[in-house]
Amino acid sequence: MEDDMTTNVPTSDDDMSLDTPAEVAGIEHRTIEKVMEDSFFRYSMSVIIDRALPDVRDGLKPVHRRILYSMNVNNNRSTAKFVKSALIVGDVMGKYHPHGDSAIYNAMVRLAQPWSLRYPLIQGQGNFGSMDGDEPAAMRYTEARMAKLADEILVDIDKETIDFRDNYDGSRQEPVVLPAKVPNLLLNGQIGIAVGMATNIPSHNLSELVDATVELIDNDQATTDDLLKHVKGPDFPTGATIYGGAPMRQAYQTGRGSVMMRAVADIVETKKGRHRIVVTEVPYGVNKASLIEKIAELVKDKKLNGISDLRDESARGAVRVVIELKKDAYPKKLLNQLYKLTPLQTSFNFNMLALIDGVQPRILGLKEMLEEFVKHRQHVVRRRTEYELRKARERAHILEGYKIALDHIDEVIKTIRASKTQDEAEKALIAKFELTEIQAKAILAMQLRRLTGLEREAIENELTELLTMIKRFEEILADEKEILAIIKSELLEMKDKYGDERRSKIINHELGKFSDEELIPEEEAVVLLTTENYIKRTLLTEYRRQHRGGKGKRGMTTKEEDVIAQLVSASTHDWLLFFTNKGRVFRLKAYEVPAASLAAKGVAAVNLLQLQPEEKITSIINHAKDAPDDGYLFMATTKGTVKKTPLKDYANIRTNGLITIKLDDGDELRWIKQTSGENDVVISTSAGQAVRFNESECRPMGRAARGVRGVRLRPNDIVVGMDVVTVSEQTLLVISQNGYGKITKVANFPSHKRGGVGIKAAVVTNKTGPIITVQTLEAGANEALLISQGGQTIRVLLSDIPTLGRTTQGVRIMRLSEGDAVSSIGIMQETELSLDGDQEEKG
Repeated sequence: MEDDMTTNVPTSDDDMSLDTPAEVAGIEHRTIEKVMEDSFFRYSMSVIIDRALPDVRDGLKPVHRRILYSMNVNNNRSTAKFVKSALIVGDVMGKYHPHGDSAIYNAMVRLAQPWSLRYPLIQGQGNFGSMDGDEPAAMRYTEARMAKLADEILVDIDKETIDFRDNYDGSRQEPVVLPAKVPNLLLNGQIGIAVGMATNIPSHNLSELVDATVELIDNDQATTDDLLKHVKGPDFPTGATIYGGAPMRQAYQTGRGSVMMRAVADIVETKKGRHRIVVTEVPYGVNKASLIEKIAELVKDKKLNGISDLRDESARGAVRVVIELKKDAYPKKLLNQLYKLTPLQTSFNFNMLALIDGVQPRILGLKEMLEEFVKHRQHVVRRRTEYELRKARERAHILEGYKIALDHIDEVIKTIRASKTQDEAEKALIAKFELTEIQAKAILAMQLRRLTGLEREAIENELTELLTMIKRFEEILADEKEILAIIKSELLEMKDKYGDERRSKIINHELGKFSDEELIPEEEAVVLLTTENYIKRTLLTEYRRQHRGGKGKRGMTTKEEDVIAQLVSASTHDWLLFFTNKGRVFRLKAYEVPAASLAAKGVAAVNLLQLQPEEKITSIINHAKDAPDDGYLFMATTKGTVKKTPLKDYANIRTNGLITIKLDDGDELRWIKQTSGENDVVISTSAGQAVRFNESECRPMGRAARGVRGVRLRPNDIVVGMDVVTVSEQTLLVISQNGYGKITKVANFPSHKRGGVGIKAAVVTNKTGPIITVQTLEAGANEALLISQGGQTIRVLLSDIPTLGRTTQGVRIMRLSEGDAVSSIGIMQETELSLDGDQEEKG
């Protein structure tokens, strides 16, 4: 028995008979590896083409395309009423997309979320989720309709502009692609994971994309760099700051790359003197609730110190996360830690993979994507024109038949009355008047009212208009440039209707690399600082010139108790040295100070510099970009201490600052000037005293030295100004608190030894108020800019201020409102500014 069994079992494939019943029945023999390989390939291609990847032409995945098409067919457009989401989902699932209802609903919800899409394609009514990751309400509760931009994506779909195919069961037709008047793939971006590949495309600004596409239409040889002059970078719906540079350019060139996204966070000082970090924009895709949980977890694990409270004050779509800091916290340092340890800073990895012609997945750069979109629009416009030409010809053909009938109306009526049937009348008309079958049918269907004179005229006018249209359509189809001109015109129309300002701020440098100044225009600017340490930069040309005695105009909006303390004129490429009351110094380029309008408040200085608690900027000096590093910095404190330090000692200043003077308790560093080593120095006090001495009496000292006495102060007197005399012919500008001032010759102040009480610089009375400052006037100085505590500014020609002796109180320079006082002044060099008519008013 065992032998028989062994004999009947084949030992190898070769031993199997080739003439088996299975072979005869047509059954194919395949290995399981081959079957699995073939099945997986079919599955992967199905996922790639029919589910996960967008089409480069309309930027939509199949489910999104089917949702929008279904809504369009059912007239759920932007002008229609809202309908239940369940009705939309059911229609899509039953007719076009045989997948789970939750998958369809989630895809529809995303099209309606303003934090997911830069330009939402669906208007939602009800709970459609939140940035915190909350789920939307069930589809039976929410309602939706198409957004206006979605109407533009489907416009002309009924004019045979695109191909249709059978749906999944062959019961109806669905579009292969949508006409898409806008480059939706770049406009709203896409995220998708297929089998063995994925796509990650950021959203962009519509106006910038239109400008880039128009550039490509006008110049088909345009490079990616040419297009990037228009497309500044991604524009995410949640805003935030994007650090581009070389990786972003690479992404647009090759389709792969990475950019860093950073939340917008401001450091704000509270009325109690503490600081808080307020986050108003988060990187795209960051879950706000998870972000807050992450920060709380870091505080609990003691990886973040200095946070006393954390709360989410977001409302009505506006993000506001408030992080309260402890009194001894370093705000800027803590903010940098938050960027490093939390999703407040994250990266976006470009992987611009899309389907070409709906079947071929390919990674595309910016230019290739726009080229594919333009090709698609050429195809759509050509087919639309062909359709409209055909319809126009068909209508003109009928109108020509009407015209023949009206020209022979009596004979037509007689012929019709003589016919027994409609078919007989039709044949008779065709034979007698040489009409076509279509014209004959139209004449037989014509109403009697068309026989009136007005109707006849209307038919003739319509025919003339149609013939003109036909000629135009033929011209368009005969010239590809005409088609491109139409595409360009329609794009510019989309820009006018839907274009808006970008939300994401682009910094064209990699994070932490700010060496490329070529992108920053070199302009003359004014940097303003308030006593509450708010700072901003405005263009010098924004300040208007007036004659003395004028009231001026508002130059800065300040909060209560805040007054403007100092202003410095500088080129945007100059270095600015920031000295603080605690004797430290920081350094920034002028363009790194945020630009703001004339009336804007500015930003807190702690957003720019790593200031300690209760540390404030007290002096800013401009070190021009091409200035030599020889010479000294001469500084003075409110208690009359002076010190001279070589300028070269400040060549390398760390981001957390350098010590520049050792201070006594209660003393503050307030004034710093650049000197040659041989200049005279004038120190003035609030009581109107001034002392002049040569800086050679102060030997150079190291940065950490304490300094020496510069002026001996009387009780209740303090130093209010320190300036440098460069030539003996110089003059001094003296300004008092109540707006009085004068110019006095420096020669009236003989040089003495340092440390004396000085001599009178001005007569101080109740009318003038204490002296605010005494400044030397350099050659070329021709204007003074005065700012009051209430924020009023006035720009006065120095030639309008009289030159008077030392022991005078001066004349009124600025007319102040009741309770207001002069806060600070700045000296402006000669500029080429014209006077407007209303700016020449004299006080």
